[in-house]
Amino acid sequence: MTRLASEGRARGRQQVEEKAMTAVAGICRAGVKPRLAAVAWAVAVVSLAGFAAAWVLAVRNRDLADISADFGPDRFLAAYAVAGAVVASRRPSNPIGWLLLGTGLVTACRGLAGEYARYALAGPPHPAVAVWAAWFVSWSLTLLFPGGLLTFLLLLFPSGRPLTARWWAVAWLGGGLGVFFLLVNWLDPGAITVGGLPSVPNPTGIGGIHVAPRGPVGGAAWVLSWMCLLAAAASVFARYRRSAGEERLQLKWFAYAAVLSLGLLVVLLPVSEASKSGRLLFDMALVPSLGLALPLAIGIAVLKYRLYAIDKIISRTVSYALVTGLVVGVYLGCVALLTRISPFRGSLGVAAAVLAAAALFNPLRRRVQAAVDRRFDRARYNAERVVAQFSVQLREQVDLDVLGADLLGVVHQVLAPAHLALWLNDTASPSTAPERPEPEARA
Repeated sequence: MTRLASEGRARGRQQVEEKAMTAVAGICRAGVKPRLAAVAWAVAVVSLAGFAAAWVLAVRNRDLADISADFGPDRFLAAYAVAGAVVASRRPSNPIGWLLLGTGLVTACRGLAGEYARYALAGPPHPAVAVWAAWFVSWSLTLLFPGGLLTFLLLLFPSGRPLTARWWAVAWLGGGLGVFFLLVNWLDPGAITVGGLPSVPNPTGIGGIHVAPRGPVGGAAWVLSWMCLLAAAASVFARYRRSAGEERLQLKWFAYAAVLSLGLLVVLLPVSEASKSGRLLFDMALVPSLGLALPLAIGIAVLKYRLYAIDKIISRTVSYALVTGLVVGVYLGCVALLTRISPFRGSLGVAAAVLAAAALFNPLRRRVQAAVDRRFDRARYNAERVVAQFSVQLREQVDLDVLGADLLGVVHQVLAPAHLALWLNDTASPSTAPERPEPEARA
């Protein structure tokens, strides 16, 4: 009895200790997440303050809309800091949020340093702080791409882990090449030349260093860095082919933003070569594409917010892009036909072309939308067809039993619920679908 009592007391003490350790571990985990969230939002606040200061200096420099300089687009990338803070505070174990935060912090510092260097280096005396700001702008882009944060972001999206362990070699090779470029830029004795800034001497340059950033060794390293970036992009395609369920939807969000951004830039590329205003339009297109669409899509994908809406968004985007292109083509064709061949001239021909395009828009949109839904949103297209067929039967059928069975069949085909039953006010027993053997429950 004594032995049993001692064993019981020992077991009780062990259980109490285990509960205490579990409680302590829970408290530690609960405390870690708020601390990491505070760190994430602190970094975001610092980044947003840097963006705001860069905008103030841009107003002072009178280059508010000019993003032709190397550091010009950086002050428009505040969405990376906000999206990174949201993701990192809610998913602190996923490095994607921290990579977005790093991108936002680097771009904020680049924009601020570039605008300050432009302001301070405008006159003959070059302050030392302005020289160091130009020095930072000259090499900080290496932190982002080709072998910087962007490579890690592509390799780790969306789960925070590479596709296989072998892909870590691409990440570390890209990171190593980034460190190499940093050292070369720091030690290069040549003058610092940054687009939009006057040339200044390199404050960290050492005479006798023969490895120039644009020399043979630097060029080979640059090519290898881009190969790492392309390999990281290829890993996203390989991950998509192997994915299913939520991960595939996450990758669809990222692919949608990337294709939309690249498509917009490709469309505007010929315009940018035509005139100075076209170049400004191309530069401004970088803001909603790379500066807004990508971080928002990554944040939605990682947080798994409304993932299932991506198929509808893709189908709508493709259909409206096709309809817009066709309507614009019809409009231009009508203008050419009515103003050059027919007797209609001037504004009358243009007005007739506008009316023709407007009359064609809705019928063309419906046909194109149906064709696109068949390809990109098949489930919704099939569901709409089933509901349309049932609505036709509903007008012709008067038997409640037949309608109940048809209604259950439509709901089962469209929504595929686990259990399904139908109760009518004038019947005592539910009318259920005959092919459903599962137990009945209220829908």
